[in-house]
Amino acid sequence: MAASLLFQGLAARVWSPVVAAAALGVVPDLSGVRWRWAPGEAIMLGLPDVRGWRVESVAEAVEIVHPMVVDGLLRPLREAMQGFVKLADGLVWGNAASALAGSLNVGPADPGRAAIVRGLLAREPLAEAGSFGPRGYVRNNCCLYYRVPGGGMCGDCGLAR
Repeated sequence: MAASLLFQGLAARVWSPVVAAAALGVVPDLSGVRWRWAPGEAIMLGLPDVRGWRVESVAEAVEIVHPMVVDGLLRPLREAMQGFVKLADGLVWGNAASALAGSLNVGPADPGRAAIVRGLLAREPLAEAGSFGPRGYVRNNCCLYYRVPGGGMCGDCGLAR
């Protein structure tokens, strides 16, 4: 449960700024991202250099963002976590998709950002993780948040259907 929520939280911290920047026409280069943690502190993310690519379309943004985030950051994070905790693929990619969909809840509504998010959610391994409905994104699997004492159901809970 803790590992699931850690993965989802880190995915959200990567997706949100990248999608927001891409909607403005610039995809930041995350190839040099650094993670730093100290007991009692949040995990810090940083870049040694500010670089990126100008993009002129949703398709172009999705083509750059997807492999950079999914293959360059989230898959290696999943592999590292597998060294000390077992996480099902559906759970991991459901969390990544949920974090990505949640990036739409940050800041004002933006059709460009929504189009990028939907484009990313249409690609594997995120494609079957959930869908948008009348009340927003609903995942097809469980993040295990309900197991947190006093946690209840998450905002895109598939169990609450």
